Amino acid sequence: MIILKSTAEIEKMRVVNHMVGEVLNILKNEVKPGITTKYLDEVAEKEAKKRKAACAFKGYGGFPNALCVSVNEEVVHGIPSKKRFLKEGDIVSLDFGLIYDEFYGDSAITVAVGKIDKDKEKLIEVTKESLYKGIDKAVPGGHLYDISEAIQNYAESFSYGVVRDYTGHGIGRNLHEEPSVLNYVPATSTRGPMLRVGMTIAIEPMITMGTWEVKVLKDGWTVITKDHKPSAHFEHTIAIMDNGPVVLSEA
Repeated sequence: MIILKSTAEIEKMRVVNHMVGEVLNILKNEVKPGITTKYLDEVAEKEAKKRKAACAFKGYGGFPNALCVSVNEEVVHGIPSKKRFLKEGDIVSLDFGLIYDEFYGDSAITVAVGKIDKDKEKLIEVTKESLYKGIDKAVPGGHLYDISEAIQNYAESFSYGVVRDYTGHGIGRNLHEEPSVLNYVPATSTRGPMLRVGMTIAIEPMITMGTWEVKVLKDGWTVITKDHKPSAHFEHTIAIMDNGPVVLSEA
């Protein structure tokens, strides 16, 4: 069941999602060659405590950390480690969530580590733009797969892969609510559920430089591309309002 939110509830979601955006901006500025992925996790947790918010991912389904840190061919759910050092030329996806005043916030960015090559720059640029292409379609009276189609068409126009195994989601008092927000159009005769005022969803394209196919590593969490080519990930939590989509997780 898709849960519509009141204006007051959306305002609470704006508060927690703004916090998430703030923390991601801080983390972005911390990314540089030589730091560990665990260091970024520690910064994220420290910033959550400053805001008197709980880390949404820590312990969720057994995930051990506050921050998902996914490097290069890692798509999502990378586990931070004191032994994993970022190197010049890497790209790193940072996925972070908070709980505050009974509501969840969730957002993700992909960041260059030092100077990166033009192929990785383009991947990051296209993935971020595909997110906004999807957001533009989140309008009342539209349909869910309008969002999916916009993301898929834009990313595939650059011959990139669009990950199918992991999707965006509804969000509110729970981290994952209905509906699943696909980044591709499934083989179906429908356009998906109608988009209505009060829907709050996390849109999160995961785009790869090669195949869309992925696999999970032995740690049970880290998802990588099957062909080991780089992947990028961007996410915003949005609310669908009378006048269109409102991004809640921008700082």
